[in-house]
Amino acid sequence: MITSAQMRAGRALLGLDQRQLAALSGVSLPTIQRMEASEGTVRGVVDTLEKVVAAFDAAGIELLSEHVPSRGSGRGVRLKQAANPEAGLG
Repeated sequence: MITSAQMRAGRALLGLDQRQLAALSGVSLPTIQRMEASEGTVRGVVDTLEKVVAAFDAAGIELLSEHVPSRGSGRGVRLKQAANPEAGLG
């Protein structure tokens, strides 16, 4: 549904800290912190995940899954393939 990296990227695009995202989504700060600290796809109560996704959507962030085209026309960032942290560095 949403990955921890998408959450951090979405917050960065909006200029929000974790506390602000918690307030926008109606989710507790410790829950946001736990979600962002997880690896890969965030797991948790579906209602909580839906609140975070809805908060990003309302703020103008489109969360994209693999192999799903963007429905918007604004600027964005998307990985072309599986991330390789060693590629392009050095």
